[in-house]
Amino acid sequence: MTRIELRKIDSENWREALELTVFDDQQRFVAAVSPPAAIALTKAYIRPDGRLVEPYGVYNQNKIVGFFNLHYTPDSKDDYWLFHFFIDKRYQREGFGNDVIKALIEHLKHIHPSCNRIRLTVHPENNAGVKFYMKLGFTDDQTLTFGEPTYSKSI
Repeated sequence: MTRIELRKIDSENWREALELTVFDDQQRFVAAVSPPAAIALTKAYIRPDGRLVEPYGVYNQNKIVGFFNLHYTPDSKDDYWLFHFFIDKRYQREGFGNDVIKALIEHLKHIHPSCNRIRLTVHPENNAGVKFYMKLGFTDDQTLTFGEPTYSKSI
């Protein structure tokens, strides 16, 4: 049984998401505003670039420990993006990050079977983030998206 569960953010749990935080020196890597989930939840309403945006809470034993947005074009093969992914500062370094990426990939295989690639961006100064994603099999696409290096992983 997995340690984590991915749950869509909705009218029942959005306040929990807004309580999540990161360390001050990590804030710029996740979002330009605090709390980090605030901008991510706004994007679910605005739908930048016309993509669908689904915010998710990461839960461990029914307690929210992290957050991310999945941006995508339905039925596309490679227009699936992970944005604003973070683990709350109280739960970092417990392996949740690895579990989330694995669970997200399984989710995509099941819910979005046309998806064959997940993409994300990493802040240029986030060396730990680059190492994390590379360790999980993401590769540098050698392109910039919103001024940040883009990484992707085949599913």
